[in-house]
This record gives sequence, C-alpha cells and structure tokens, in this order.
Amino acid sequence: MSFDFHLPDLAEGMTEAEVVSWKVQIGDSVSMDQPLVEVMSDKATVEIPSPRAGTISALNYKEGEMCAVGAVLFVIDEGASAGGSNGAAAAVPAAAPAPAAAPAPAAASAPAAAPAPAAAAPAVASGAKVLATPATRRLARELGVDIRTVAGSGKRGRVTSDDVRAAQGGAATTRAPVSAVPAPTHAPVSIPVSGGEQRVPFRGMRKKISENMARSVQTAAHFTYVEEVDVTELVELRARAKVRGAERGVNVTYLPFIMKAVVAALKKWPALNASLDESTQEIVHKHYYHLGIAAQGPNGLMVTVVRDADQRSIFDTAAEVQRLGQAVQDGTATRDDLSGSTFTISSLGKLGGVLATPIINFPEVGIMGVHKIEQKPAVRDGEIVARYLMNLSISLDHRLVDGWDGAMFLQEVKTLLEDPTLMFMEMV
Repeated sequence: MSFDFHLPDLAEGMTEAEVVSWKVQIGDSVSMDQPLVEVMSDKATVEIPSPRAGTISALNYKEGEMCAVGAVLFVIDEGASAGGSNGAAAAVPAAAPAPAAAPAPAAASAPAAAPAPAAAAPAVASGAKVLATPATRRLARELGVDIRTVAGSGKRGRVTSDDVRAAQGGAATTRAPVSAVPAPTHAPVSIPVSGGEQRVPFRGMRKKISENMARSVQTAAHFTYVEEVDVTELVELRARAKVRGAERGVNVTYLPFIMKAVVAALKKWPALNASLDESTQEIVHKHYYHLGIAAQGPNGLMVTVVRDADQRSIFDTAAEVQRLGQAVQDGTATRDDLSGSTFTISSLGKLGGVLATPIINFPEVGIMGVHKIEQKPAVRDGEIVARYLMNLSISLDHRLVDGWDGAMFLQEVKTLLEDPTLMFMEMV
C-alpha cells in the first residue's frame, strides 16, 4: 500500500518550499520519524521526518527544485521490500547490471584506464537509465565524460562525482568537446591553471539570501546617511554593565544599548518603523518594535528578531541577543526567531569597519549599520583629546522615508548614545 506525502503548510502564508537535501534514495527502507528531507521556507530550514515505515518508492522533486504546498513530495510503500508504488518510482529506476552480450559501445575500445573499484557496478547498457544526481550529470558534461560508460560505485550502481572524475582520464569514457572555431595554424599558447575549481549548487540558504537581497535592491529606492558618534560615555557605562551582566550569566555587548536608542528614535520618527503593502498600495505604520539583528551563521547571513524590544531591559535584551546568536550557530533557530522584524540593525562588532551601505531587509524601510569603536583624537573645547568614536550608517527606502526624517532619526540615536542617561529617561 502506497502513501503519498503532500507538502504541508509549514508556516503561515507559505505557498512553496525548496528541497535543500534528500537524506534517502529510492529503494531505501525507512522507519517512523527517520529524517527524510530538508526543505526551506522563507529563511527557515525544516527537516521532515518519515510519517510511515516502509520503502521509498518515489522522490518527486530534485534538490534545488521548488515544491508547492499540497504537492506530493515523496511516496512510501508501507511494508514493501522494494520501491515501485503507483508508477512514480519508474521515473528513477534501479540500475540493472548490463547484459554480458551488450556492453557499452565505448568500453571495448578503452585504452589503459584506471580500473573501476571492486565494488563498482558495470557501465550501463545502451538505452538503460543511468543512476546519477543532476550535479553529477552536470559535472560529466563539463568534463566531457559520457556518463553512460562510467561504472558506478555508489549505492545500487549510482554514478558519483568521484566516478566521473576517475573516468575522465580514460579515452573510452570521455568525449572531446566539439569546437566551432577552426584549429589555429600555429601552436596555441598554453596557460597553466593552478588550484582548480570547486562547484557548489546554488540553492538553499545562499540562494534565499540572494533572492531577498536582489528583491530589495530592485524594489526599494535606497539612499544612505552617515554620522559619527562619540561613544566615550557609553564605553564607560557598558564596562560597568558588563560586570553586572556577568553575575547573571549574560554577556552585555554594546548592541543592547544601541537597540534601546533605536527604539526610542523609532517612536519619535515612526516613518522608519513601517513597510509598504504593495498588493493594497498601503503604507503600514507599526506600533510594535521587533528589531532584526543581522547575524552571520554557518549557512550565511540571517536576521534574528528580538521581539518587543521596547518592553525589555538592557539585561533582558542582551540575554535574548545571546540566545538568538547561539541558535543561529547551532542551526536551531525557529521561524519566529527569523521573521517579523520591523527595523534591522547590522553589526559586525570589532570587524564593523569604518563605513558600509547596508541593503534594506525587505519589506522594511530602513537598516542601520553599526561600525567599529576606535579611540581617536578629537577636538573638544579647543583641545585635542582621546575619545571613543564610531560611525553609524543608515540605508532607507526613499519611496517612504524622506531624507529629513532619516537624518533626524540618526541624530536622535546619536544623541542618546553620546549621553546614555538620556536613553534611560526615554524608557517606558
């Protein structure tokens, strides 16, 4: 009896998800709750376990392809010993050994090539289906290898990338690329290539980041404003807060103070805590403050969200930033941790550099870049003194935010960070 698994709505408003990686192949026996596939919706990657015990008979989408909500993602034969239910498995049949009388045509003329591994399956007979992933097939095309003549060493005779590379040296398993350019009459100049190349499928988190960045640049009318901030008093305050935070097991960085200043400024300049609903052509002013924090994770840039940042203390904010950062590193961040921000802060801490023009986290209208704090000479009351200085840069969507509003917002942040006592007066 076959079981069709329809992709569920893994998140509110989700219409499709990308297949990131399969954990199984057709013909594999699986148990209940065994991880089968990773899919990506929005910015969250979800691992789908097996809802049944049985045998995988169909994987209907390749890695990198989009599966619509409600579509059949895979099929399981319950209690079967081999795949093949409802005809879907025929799309990727198991490779049968080539008949002795019908070896691959090129195999007979192969010069001395590296012998296939002892466990490798024979090359596929003419007309038979080759078991190989799309990436392996693409590699074969790029290297000029006829994949039909490659002996597969993978499970059930599957041809792997290593098999293709090993076969590249044999004339029987390669085919010279056809060139439309006449051969030169003189000896060509040989340009040595060092280091080689590695090709990585453009999918998953990296592709999602690319799509979001491209959409933001193509949609929002970006402009950037920069200001220098004297944070000498903030440096002293943070040093004291760091000691108190350590007593609570919390690492207090500069970020919680910057977040509190941003919230106070957003309340004074609400045009920056908004978004444009393009479907209804309405500007949505938000009376809640969910601050996005751009964080680098093992799979790329992600925006974690500190919800209700206006209602948190410095220590509570620091603890939440710490929790979210760890969740990104561990790969345990949930959809709620990664969605719903109203304004984003991008900070690389000590690596923050002098200046940047951050890309707006669409559909928000503003993002503030926080750059490194350095002790530099500054003029105060006609005297050159050492002060701790930092640059802030803000990118805004000029469709919704005027230059005046953006500049006044950043001036408010500057004022609060230069005199942190004012910041606490602004707190609810």
